Amino acid sequence: MSALIAFPDGGFSFLEGVFPYSQGVAALPGFAIERVRFARPVPVAQGFDLVSKYLKNIQRPLTALCAAELRSPKPFTFSGFGEFNKGYVAVLEQWGLYRNGKNPVARSNVAPEIDPPAEPCFYAFCYTVPSQESGSFVVAGSGEWPEGGHFPEDIVARGDVSPAGMAKKADWVLGIMDARLKGLGASWSRATVSQLYTVQDVKSQIGRIQEHIGPSSLTWHYCRPPIAELEFEMDLRGVSLERVL
Repeated sequence: MSALIAFPDGGFSFLEGVFPYSQGVAALPGFAIERVRFARPVPVAQGFDLVSKYLKNIQRPLTALCAAELRSPKPFTFSGFGEFNKGYVAVLEQWGLYRNGKNPVARSNVAPEIDPPAEPCFYAFCYTVPSQESGSFVVAGSGEWPEGGHFPEDIVARGDVSPAGMAKKADWVLGIMDARLKGLGASWSRATVSQLYTVQDVKSQIGRIQEHIGPSSLTWHYCRPPIAELEFEMDLRGVSLERVL
């Protein structure tokens, strides 16, 4: 299991992940996580500027940013995804978030099938605030590819979008969500929203997914995961407050 690392400058702990993102975040004692969704996605550079202004207005440091939800025009190639991530992480480094080769900010990045943006955009972000509430968290998005494995050879049920193939993909991703929740000291029962991203027909899977996740709200976004050939992604959160900006 990945290490859970305290990030006191931001008021949260993070589950160590890979270069572009952590596997998830949990509020430290004395803090809670809130979420803001943009009414319409905004280009990444503008999104960072709006996030900065928002945090300043509520008297929170840039290091309070703990999760980002992005939208892209279409799935990246594997190498193209890596190039995009370099620019994104460079901003986090400027903000004092990316340090010593570790990225504390959780993330999802998916591609809407209908009305996609013209360029990569911010869809939503999460941040910490002082609070006596406890237990808020965000689990980063993950698809059906074992991070660190060979790509695309190790994609679970690669190329199989039949009901059986999608069931294998769903089971793998749910297992990743389970592991990240455990690593954060969180649980499905504390989730406020679970999000599913696919353009494939998973109606036959919804019942078993809902049974697995319990009573939290399940939202299906008609989006593709961020890298071509992936077909199924999930993330989830348990936050104290949500706003639309």
